[in-house]
Amino acid sequence: PNMPAFRQVGEKQLPNPVLCMAWSPKRDLIALANTTGELLLHRLASFQRVWSLPPSEYTGKEITALAWRPDGKILAFSLGDTKQVVLCGVEKAEILHVFLMQNPVTCMHWMEVMEESSALSSFYNSEDESKLFLPKLPTLPKSYSTTSKIFSEEKSDEIMNLLGEVRLNVLVLGGDSGFVELFAYGMYKIATLAGVSGTCRSLSLSSDLKSLSVISEVRSADNNPEICYIQLDTGLLSDCLPEMTRMARKFTHISTLLQYLHLSLTCMCEAWEDILMQMDLRLTKFVQEKNTSTQVQDEFLELLLWGQSSPELQALLMNQLTVKGLKKLGQSIESSYSSIQKLVISHLQSGSEALLYHLSEVKGMSLWKQKFEPLGLDSAAIEGAITAVGSFSLKANELLQVIDKSMKNFKAFFRWLYVAMLRMCEEHVPPELNKMTQKDIAFVADFLSEHFSENEELFDRKGKYFNVERVGQYLKDEDEDLVSPPNTKGNQWLTFLQESSHLKESPLLFPSYPQKSLHFVKRMMENVIEQCLQKPAEVIGKSVKQALFLPLYTVPESSENTPRLFELPSLWNDKKAKMHYVLFCMPEISPCKLYLLRKGTDPNRHIPNSVMSIDLSHHLDNADDDDAAAQPNYVYSCLDARFYDDEMLTVVLQGSEEENRRRVLAQLPLASTLSCDTEFKWDPNLRLDQQSRAIPCQGLVLGNQWRELESMKAQFVAVNGIRKVACVV
Repeated sequence: PNMPAFRQVGEKQLPNPVLCMAWSPKRDLIALANTTGELLLHRLASFQRVWSLPPSEYTGKEITALAWRPDGKILAFSLGDTKQVVLCGVEKAEILHVFLMQNPVTCMHWMEVMEESSALSSFYNSEDESKLFLPKLPTLPKSYSTTSKIFSEEKSDEIMNLLGEVRLNVLVLGGDSGFVELFAYGMYKIATLAGVSGTCRSLSLSSDLKSLSVISEVRSADNNPEICYIQLDTGLLSDCLPEMTRMARKFTHISTLLQYLHLSLTCMCEAWEDILMQMDLRLTKFVQEKNTSTQVQDEFLELLLWGQSSPELQALLMNQLTVKGLKKLGQSIESSYSSIQKLVISHLQSGSEALLYHLSEVKGMSLWKQKFEPLGLDSAAIEGAITAVGSFSLKANELLQVIDKSMKNFKAFFRWLYVAMLRMCEEHVPPELNKMTQKDIAFVADFLSEHFSENEELFDRKGKYFNVERVGQYLKDEDEDLVSPPNTKGNQWLTFLQESSHLKESPLLFPSYPQKSLHFVKRMMENVIEQCLQKPAEVIGKSVKQALFLPLYTVPESSENTPRLFELPSLWNDKKAKMHYVLFCMPEISPCKLYLLRKGTDPNRHIPNSVMSIDLSHHLDNADDDDAAAQPNYVYSCLDARFYDDEMLTVVLQGSEEENRRRVLAQLPLASTLSCDTEFKWDPNLRLDQQSRAIPCQGLVLGNQWRELESMKAQFVAVNGIRKVACVV
């Protein structure tokens, strides 16, 4: 077919060698990872850089693989040194989610399920019912700004991008020692596959979910690395697709919400650190400079009761704290308290409500045993998760009450001290501040006894001379019990519970863990939910069986210097024809041939002409036959080949004779190759390269679809047929 000729859009010398590259499925963007561990995003137009994500201690420095989510909004990359997989938002290069693997990931593939069925489409349409019942989650503050004491206006709802579209997509990760894991929506692990031999080199899950193709490098008996093609039967996924999708979608919601709660809590801790800093800065110095034998608390009490203070206290207050300083301190602490309170009310509570909703729906699914039991949903475990979320909600509520009480005492104390200080410098006291009720006096006394107590335990903590632990103890990430748990004496509900023999042990009541911090309960909740989410991955993983194992060829050890990720074989899934294609070269045996292996996505379906080859030695021009004799014959060998779309290959060729070393980028139509009739008889006891002579071969038909790459030593190519783009390194 006559296609428009190639046109080069941009060329750029990059400072560091590129390790892997991938085109976005939806836009003209290409992601590149280089040897320094930096991730770059470039535009097609003049190859300009959109953003770069530098390597960090936290994520890692050795990028081993890249994959785009099929909607092009999220980029996944894996790190060899920290064994982490990171999901990064494409808009702002924000890291949204990180999960840890047992082994380093060597390759990844992110596919979208194309199957349609009435059950699925009804689910796709009604999926967001939760929007009708749940309030929209408030966006997270970008960061707590210490200067303005309020949460910065710049809000981020990037975290909700993790959900993506409702149509099922699966991120497949493969690593060494045969580990393969499947993550639905890139978030929720639906299968852990054991028993794949060797190290995965590339993966492709068919869009009908019937099978997974793996190219793996296996050490043979004589210790040579052999490249093998393995086909795994993932029939359970395709058979239970509607149930699978529903379950995975729910669990993706749940994972996203856990991440959301985690970020909210981090913001709360930041606000709290800020209070401590303020207190420490102003008040500690104030107490240290006091050199009388009496305690600060006593002197304050004296001031409270008799309205007069010792000269030292007076001097300290006036010089150290000053009226202005006091006012400022009061305001900043109050605003930090209220921002923690807002976060609890708006973020923690709405987040845990949403969690409860989704977990209850999952529990409903788990009770429909005939549909969901084969997928490993266990209702008892989910019951436990619901209880844990309930406990977390209760704890958040308890924190609200504690903050409330602390704030009352705080305000009363500051107001009283402010008035006392105004009197000391004999200024006018506004009448509205002058009224002190008995209640206010009690608040102030409360505050004094709580904050200025000589509590030995607290001396090595932050807020040395002041016990401001009332709220802080909830935000500590430790296993220790609370220092001062809330006083529950006289609480009628608790007394009633204790006395009732039935309610004491009732599964309907959430336990409140009175001795534990909010962090502790959150961690407990995460672990219980984690347990819940893991079971299906094991069950589904066990159902996957190896359907095919074909050793293709051996590779020489010397290929260590080329980056792993670009090496052939390359895999492709033809969605219409429901086929897996494997494209590879055997340079040891016949350097001038490109081989194609075809298998049906359904492991039981027989495909005729499963193996064929293309001969690359021919002339590369469209001269008429008269001149053909005059043209010398060029022989090419293939450096890299990728599927451009279902009908076309993109290859990088290199002349293999001395006088012709030029490199060429060409498009090869597959039609002529696939029309080959000769059947190849595969001898199951031999590797493919030991019987390659018998593989039927077709000549190369190039037409005008090629272009010489003049100034570069091209080695690899990445293409995207939907966007009609290619990038050569």
